[in-house]
Amino acid sequence: MTTTNGNRKILDLKRWEMLTPAPQTTGAAHFIVSSRHYRQQQMLVSSATVAHLYNPSEDGFVQLPSPALGGAFAAGACGVGTAIGPTGTATSGTTSTIVTNLTLARDLRGYSVHITGGPNAGATLAIVSNTIGTNATIAVATQASAFSASTTYRLLTPRWYVLNAIASAGTTTANVFKFYCYALNTWTAAETGATDGVAPAAVIGTDSRLISTPSWIDDNYRAFATGTATAGGASTLTNSAKAWATNQWANSQIRIVSGTGAGQIRSISSNTATVITVGSAWTTQPDSTSVYSIEGNDDFIYYMGSNAVTLYRYSISGGTWTTLSPGVARGGAPGAGMSGHWVHSVSATEWASEDAILNGRYIYSFRGAAGALLDRYDIAANSWAAMTYSPAVETFTTGTKWVYLKDAIYVQKDISGRWFRYDIATASMDGVTQMLYPNGAALVGDTAFDVTYHDGATDIDYIHMILNTSTVHLRMMVI
Repeated sequence: MTTTNGNRKILDLKRWEMLTPAPQTTGAAHFIVSSRHYRQQQMLVSSATVAHLYNPSEDGFVQLPSPALGGAFAAGACGVGTAIGPTGTATSGTTSTIVTNLTLARDLRGYSVHITGGPNAGATLAIVSNTIGTNATIAVATQASAFSASTTYRLLTPRWYVLNAIASAGTTTANVFKFYCYALNTWTAAETGATDGVAPAAVIGTDSRLISTPSWIDDNYRAFATGTATAGGASTLTNSAKAWATNQWANSQIRIVSGTGAGQIRSISSNTATVITVGSAWTTQPDSTSVYSIEGNDDFIYYMGSNAVTLYRYSISGGTWTTLSPGVARGGAPGAGMSGHWVHSVSATEWASEDAILNGRYIYSFRGAAGALLDRYDIAANSWAAMTYSPAVETFTTGTKWVYLKDAIYVQKDISGRWFRYDIATASMDGVTQMLYPNGAALVGDTAFDVTYHDGATDIDYIHMILNTSTVHLRMMVI
């Protein structure tokens, strides 16, 4: 039976309800790393050695293997979830099975696998079942061709990237930046080779944010534009029917869904009105049969914070950080209580338009630091702008919690329990509700997140929060 959401504003009150308490009292720097993936698990990081996963379907926490982070756990520690898990090459297969080169540690049914090359390239398939252990076999729905040793793939399973604080400049601490892979149940240093442990900034403290731009959100790709190419070149794809603004797709990614070159994914370096240029040459040049999708870039993670205007970008494939040089610098440094969210799902007509390219283009960041200022980073233009909104009177500082959910950014002001809603399309701030359960002492570290119940076309959204200096865990249905 399909769920019908009959809640109405004014008629139905917003209520906070008690959930399973956190396994540890929140302290300075504790934070939640959210995963907007199939099961929507949330990682609570409590120290350099302790992390738990919260499963909203069961309302329970389970402890993970130790992150074993380098450095001292303190303000500035932060994390972000991504959508892409292990990649690999099959060793063999059938029309309905892929024998991987992975040692899987979990049952992954309900997650998906994207075939990036070889037989059935371009297909994104639900995982029906899998074996556990070395050279695990993944079962999928029967396909037209048999998978083989030339099949390459990537698992659409969550990873959580975690960056620890660094107290003083000039120190290099190994394992300060790591990721946890859900499929493998392993922690891995995120930077490779000689650069392992080199953080994006000399000092990581005060307050910080990692921000990803995943192509896969919840249970599908979030496409900002789709179409069929009219031609292709060594590093280009042409759609002569388009009239894109110059470089509106820069730093997004393009995926060949079907047709010639299916399964390939490339970062976009630039575009003209009709031609997209990618950062590395195609293995197989697209042509007039190639169906494409333009999406968030799975390879990029952005870092901001530490009481500095500097912005950094991490390449997952390269294992390296780049210091960005925006054409317009950020107007001021973010401080305690800052935010950082990639905005991708605003429903307003102008935001959903391919020509406007608003969804997927911006990172919104309130500066915190006991102020009300809001900045917006343009991913395509590599430029900052100060945003005007009204009323810009409420200020945010230590203890503030943030959640981005579709059309709005929600915020609890420090430890007051007062919640607000910043409407992205209208650039307006409204009061939402008062959370009456008392917080403890204010803390740097964001422990709020969102969870959505999906039933066909019906979404019922919840905001969760673990209170400051507390184990109390609450949720509120968004009406």
